Amino acid sequence: MFSLNGTTFTDNSLCGISRCLTTQSRKRVSVPMVVVSSNGRAADGNVSVLMENTLKESVAVIEKDDFKSTVSGGVGDVYGEDTASEDQTITPWTFSVASGYSLLRDPHYNKGLAFSEKERDSHYLSGLLPPVVVDQELQVKKVMNVLRQYDVPLQRYMAMMDLQERNERLFYKLLMENVEELLPIVYTPTVGEACQKYGSIFKRPQGLFISLKEKGKILEVLKNWPEKKIQVIVVTDGERILGLGDLGCQGMGIPVGKLSLYTVLGGIRPSACLPVTIDVGTNNEKLLEDEFYIGLRQRRARGQEYAELLDEFMSSVKQTYGEKVLIQFEDFANHNAFDLLAKYGTSHLVFNDDIQGTASVVLAGLMAALNLVGGNLAQHTFLFLGAGEAGTGIAELIALEMSKQTGAPLEETRKKIWMVDSKGLIVRSRMESLQHFKMPWAHDHEPVKELVNAVKLIKPTILIGSSGTGKTFTKKWYEL
Repeated sequence: MFSLNGTTFTDNSLCGISRCLTTQSRKRVSVPMVVVSSNGRAADGNVSVLMENTLKESVAVIEKDDFKSTVSGGVGDVYGEDTASEDQTITPWTFSVASGYSLLRDPHYNKGLAFSEKERDSHYLSGLLPPVVVDQELQVKKVMNVLRQYDVPLQRYMAMMDLQERNERLFYKLLMENVEELLPIVYTPTVGEACQKYGSIFKRPQGLFISLKEKGKILEVLKNWPEKKIQVIVVTDGERILGLGDLGCQGMGIPVGKLSLYTVLGGIRPSACLPVTIDVGTNNEKLLEDEFYIGLRQRRARGQEYAELLDEFMSSVKQTYGEKVLIQFEDFANHNAFDLLAKYGTSHLVFNDDIQGTASVVLAGLMAALNLVGGNLAQHTFLFLGAGEAGTGIAELIALEMSKQTGAPLEETRKKIWMVDSKGLIVRSRMESLQHFKMPWAHDHEPVKELVNAVKLIKPTILIGSSGTGKTFTKKWYEL
């Protein structure tokens, strides 16, 4: 496969010259010429590239300002807004070759035995594959048969990751046609175990690892990623991975898995997705002592050092990919999750799945239920078990919807919602010890330690569990 920007093709050779030189630059810069030709042997996929370029001789006469971009960052290739009117002195050449043995090692284009005989001849694959040609449907059937032979979910996860690294198209077709069966493998709950053992099963990087060592040069690090048309970034610092706590750098499995869902369920191109892990250390002693741990072996950075690294990352992302790139904060600890959302919500396109994504699903469920039983949200009293990111995020969205439906102030609709955390009912007398995101839910009431007593006193009409403790609500709760 050849891709040569701004070129003309003749017979067995490719040649091209820049067609975007300004009149002024033509007077001072010799036009670069790129000639690409095959060696003429039908069975040989080697390609030689001859470049004749006199730019080196002309550098001295080109003013430094000529190379300054008229735009600052942006993903012009995606939206066509940044470079549409930019006056470039030299057309950026892109030249890529994917054929022969290298094609079989490229997960983006490799089709394995699904390459037709014609494709094998044209891409120099003859002899590199067995003679049989199979369609993708048979490939899917074969892989599913193999996966179902594994008894351990982690083995299935590793097999799926291996497939993604060698045949991306087959990986996504397999996942799309078997969502219910494979979703728990590539994401929760299996991905949790994969993150815990990530250092031991790590084979090939699937995203960007940005650590404190890269502080001051994150912009350059982002340029190392091969894809330039990024539309979605899922980023974590690994401090609160699912219900497993601080997994540090090994939390990378979460962004990788979540972006697989963006492609399978949302239709986003895999090449437009970028998984990122911000490594600021870990407070997990077990990981720090693990010889196979792949992250920084230090305690977590806090305060200004942490804030500066995140700020550099956010500004570098915006400069590299533009302001339209979506940044999803994933599995950050409570004390950072709300602050990051508040800090960058007005300057970047951001959202937090744990706070906002979960809330939208729960609210949708409530609205659907009300369509069956009648009434509206304002007629109900809510009691939450759990007041973390998910619980307070759900509560806030419910309060906003009630305010929208009734026209009542948000402060009033919040009074319809009560929350119980590990220390009991959240009330005003606990205000001094509450985290800031819990404060809006502290109402006037006597302290209540036990959930059962809170249910008896508040008499909620809707119970919502958002804690890490399962099977708490039983039949007796509905009879209180």
